[in-house]
Amino acid sequence: MNKGLMALDLKGEPQTLYEPIGYILGLGGKHLRPKLCLTAFGLFSDDVTDEIVYPAVALEVFHEFTLVHDDIMDRSDTRRNQPTVHVKWDENTAILSGDAMSILAYRYLALCPADKRQEVFKLFTDTAMGVCEGQRKDMDFEEQPFVTMDEYLDMVGQKTGVLLACSAAMGALLAGADEEKVKALYDFGYNTGLAFQITDDFLDTFGDPVTFGKPIGGDIALNKKSWLLVEALHRAKAAGRYAEFAALLALGEDKRQEKIEAVTGMYIDLGVKEAAEDAILECHAKAVEALEKGGLDEAQVQCMKEFAEALIHRER
Repeated sequence: MNKGLMALDLKGEPQTLYEPIGYILGLGGKHLRPKLCLTAFGLFSDDVTDEIVYPAVALEVFHEFTLVHDDIMDRSDTRRNQPTVHVKWDENTAILSGDAMSILAYRYLALCPADKRQEVFKLFTDTAMGVCEGQRKDMDFEEQPFVTMDEYLDMVGQKTGVLLACSAAMGALLAGADEEKVKALYDFGYNTGLAFQITDDFLDTFGDPVTFGKPIGGDIALNKKSWLLVEALHRAKAAGRYAEFAALLALGEDKRQEKIEAVTGMYIDLGVKEAAEDAILECHAKAVEALEKGGLDEAQVQCMKEFAEALIHRER
């Protein structure tokens, strides 16, 4: 997939538009979405042509576009241990190059087989709107003192789950799988997306900063409504420690490290660390169950199960 991305023609003019696109696509990353698309395709067909690869590439270009804009909104300085686009250039450049990436995603998507184009475009467009809705909810949560776990899961389901769901379903769709199996792959991707995001939240607090690719504790410093914070707020309230926890969250940027260490300690005291690990496994189990109920055979289920397990046992 790295070779596929690097083979894209990003040498247009003006260079100030295309250079940041090449930069973000060249930073590496897991390329999870195109890999999932091609893995799902491979369950039903081995005829991988350019018409199949380009839609997979479109998923990655769209995902990277969302990261460029997310980094601006989250005020993130680094991405994969390198400066973010808006830091290396400026915000206006990042916004415009990100916009161009969203358009490029549709250009590559349009290269899919003609007989699948209408279904593929509907799936992708519905997904893209879901991602935007999820990001807006995430931003709205910043202004809300209290968020329920159902609200959190709905938000990450849109922000993260639907794009993984789209990736898996698109692969099956392009391979000519029947509607039941496409739906099963969609549900698999959605629940895998939830597990992936909870894992990401977990690693932001309990991961290794070197392997994770960005400083640990960023979510805590920003009071971001991560899975851990949402769960901790409910547990602190039930344990009569809400005021204590709220006081820690109120610490300013001048006490950033103190805040990160204190909130991390509170997470451990309240059992949030173990609860997050359990939640990840529960989402993974639901993902596998969707495949089993969707009529996939044992080998197909095992292939996708291994794909998901690699995500929830990662260090970055």
